[in-house]
This record gives sequence, structure tokens and C-alpha cells, in this order.
Amino acid sequence: MTKQHRYLPTTDQDQKEMLKTIGVESISDLFSDIPVSTRATNDKSIDLPDPLSEYELTKHMKKLADQNKTATTFPFFLGAGTYDHFIPSVVNHVTLKSEFMTAYTPYQPEASQGELQALFEFQTMICALTGMDVSNSSLYDGFTSLGEACNLATSVTKNNTVLMSAGIHPQAKEVVRTYAYGMEYKIKEVPLNKDITDISQLKTALSEDTAAVIVQYPNFLGSVEDLAEIKETLKDTKALLIVVANPLALAKLEAPGNLGADIVVGDMQPLGLSMSFGGPHCGYFTVTSKYMRKIPSRIVGETVDIEGKRGFVMTLQTREQHIRREKATSNMSSNQALNALASAVFMTALGKEGVQEMAQQNINKAHFLAKKLKQSGMDIWNEKAYFNEFVIECAKSVSAINQGLLEKGFIGGYDVSEIVDRPNAMLLCATEKRTREEIISFVEALVEVNQA
Repeated sequence: MTKQHRYLPTTDQDQKEMLKTIGVESISDLFSDIPVSTRATNDKSIDLPDPLSEYELTKHMKKLADQNKTATTFPFFLGAGTYDHFIPSVVNHVTLKSEFMTAYTPYQPEASQGELQALFEFQTMICALTGMDVSNSSLYDGFTSLGEACNLATSVTKNNTVLMSAGIHPQAKEVVRTYAYGMEYKIKEVPLNKDITDISQLKTALSEDTAAVIVQYPNFLGSVEDLAEIKETLKDTKALLIVVANPLALAKLEAPGNLGADIVVGDMQPLGLSMSFGGPHCGYFTVTSKYMRKIPSRIVGETVDIEGKRGFVMTLQTREQHIRREKATSNMSSNQALNALASAVFMTALGKEGVQEMAQQNINKAHFLAKKLKQSGMDIWNEKAYFNEFVIECAKSVSAINQGLLEKGFIGGYDVSEIVDRPNAMLLCATEKRTREEIISFVEALVEVNQA
């Protein structure tokens, strides 16, 4: 008798009936088109262990998983685009409800009011954080949002060059270059002056063909760019200012929309999305009202029904290929509704003051970590204000430092040596989850490993 499993429920009798239905004698007959020389036979069997029951397999897989060292087992000082933040349990409880978890983009508003309202609230809160007029109902991730922003800028300005700060996340740079290759516009990188964008180099790079300037806020090295100064350099050009912003940092930093940004995009992972070994994430996309009809994906709007009751509808999806066919300026015909919902629930659960407090704790914890490192004789590379990340220079390679830290029970930082053009440069992050005791112990471990 075949060993039974919940996830493989066919019995011997089931197999016989299926074989009879399709008109073959045995399972081996199904492989008659495959040359005998390439088949596994009794004489040439595949070396596999004996099958396991469901309980045995679950136990085995857990044992394998326990070999991973994660943020749930070790204090985590790695950031670089994906962050170890607190997520209240209510986020998971709401997003696991079948009404939300199984829903697709809600084309039929009369049957999808809950989903549409959640997305509308998401848009409203993102506009409040960014200081922008209009938000879409999400994109796949922050990097995708940035690529779409570049497409929008080249489309509306009719210019063909995008200037990108070297302080942008390196993976975002790759995505932008991929977008540019497909849409046939140019990308030029503006170097850094220490830890922020070099304004003099930006002025030199500007031309009549510049469609947009991209800066990250805070940038990949954790430092806060001067958006007002960058916007001032663009005043006599058609170039748009595209800001890639950490939404949590916006709870304490001045909103990019108040500093002249034309497009603000970013990733919602810091607000309610687990790290999950790198994804899935959720991108946001906001613009001034001038560019509302150029925005990718969907916008959910508020209305009233025939009885005057509040309701929600899919308001705008003008750029997509299924609407405009070959005239479309975006092929983004979907969103991350479930993850956008998670972020909306997160922001609602914490409230305005709660999100601000969380952002302040990130500032406090990062600066406490920096203070302890300085007291231990290590230098902080950043000269400008920083949020929850900063760069240090080590005496050894970052990989060696991280291996030593792992052996002491810590997950260390990210190697940015090539980005800052300095040997052994490590990007460290401290979020609200790091305790005073963890930070002090981490500094002691780092100093010891660095000096060993």
C-alpha cells in the first residue's frame, strides 16, 4: 500500500481508476516517449532517502530552518533597504481575513467597498506623509515606483536624460537603468560629496535635455539630502525633482512636497511589512496634481451613491496598456493591494503620534549606537544629519567583521566600501527594536572583532 499523506492523498485504488480512465496499464506507460536510457530504473535508481510522513517531514524542515540566523534569533543591525521594525499583531489579523487575502484588484466597486476604502485610506495617509497632492493605490515595490517615475518625467518633459544621485540604493539604480534601456532614455550618475549629493557636480550635469533629477531621502548612506537646495538648482530648467523617500523617516523629516518635489516614491516595507528575507514589498507613488493623469496603476476615489451615502470607486487608470494599448506610457496594470492594506492598518493602529514616536526612536537608537562607537574609538563617516543608518570604517573587511559578529550572536551591517570608495566601510542600522543592552553588547562585540 502506498504511504499516505494529507498533501498527496491518492490511494492505490485511485491510481488504478485514473489509469483505466486514460487507457493505460501502468504509470510507467505514461513515460513511454522518454528514451529508456534516460529513465531511472531499478538498475539505475535515483539515490533518494526513504519517504517521510508529514510529521517527520515537518520536523526535518524545522531542523533545517533552525540553521538560519535571523532577526528573531539575533539582534539585527542590518538595514540597506529592508528593515527590522515592530509590527503590531492587528496587521496580521486583518490581512489574513479571507475577504482581503483572496481579493484581486477591485474592478466591481459595489462588491468591494471594504477593499476600496482601505486603499483610499492608504492613499490619504501617504499624501499626508509626503506632502503631495495625489497617491496611487500602490505598485510592486519602491524600485518599480522609481522606474515608473522616470518614465513619467521623460514623457511629460519630452527630454531624454535623467540625472541620478550616487546616493540612491544600488539595486534601485539597476532597476532604473533597465527601465531606461527599454524606454530609450539616458541615465547619468551625479557623484557624492562625502555623504550627500554633490550640488556643484549636479549643476554641471544639468542641461536642456534633463528630464529629472533623482535623490534619496534619507539616502542609501543614511544621510539627509538638502531637497530645497537641490530644487533651487532646477528652477531654470524643465527637470522634475524625483524623491525616493523612506515613509517612516517622513514622520520626522520635512515632507518632500513642501520642499518642491514633483514626484515622491518609495517602499512601504518600514510601515507594517515584515522583512520576509527580502519581499514582497509595496511601492507608493505620489505626484503634484499637475501630473495626476500620468500616474501609473490605479487611483481609488471617494464618491456618494444614488442615496447620498459615502462610497468608493476606481477613479483613474489612464496610463495602462489595456486602456491605451500602444500609446500607454506604463505597463503597470496591477498593484500590491494586500501589502498596501497592511501598511494602512499599521499606520492606523499606531496613529500619527505613534508613527512619529517610532521614527524618533529610530533616530535616538541610531545616534546612541554612534555615540557608543565613538566612545570606543571608532569614527562615524557621515558628516550630515542621518536617520537610522550611518557608515563606519573598520580595520578588517566587512565580511570578516560580520562573520566574527555572527559567531558572537549578532547580525552586522552592509558592505558599502565600493559606494564610498573607502576600504572596509560598513553601513549600520539601529531601529526602534534595538534595546540599550543590545546596542552596548553589539558595540563591545564589534570593537573586539575589529581589533582581533
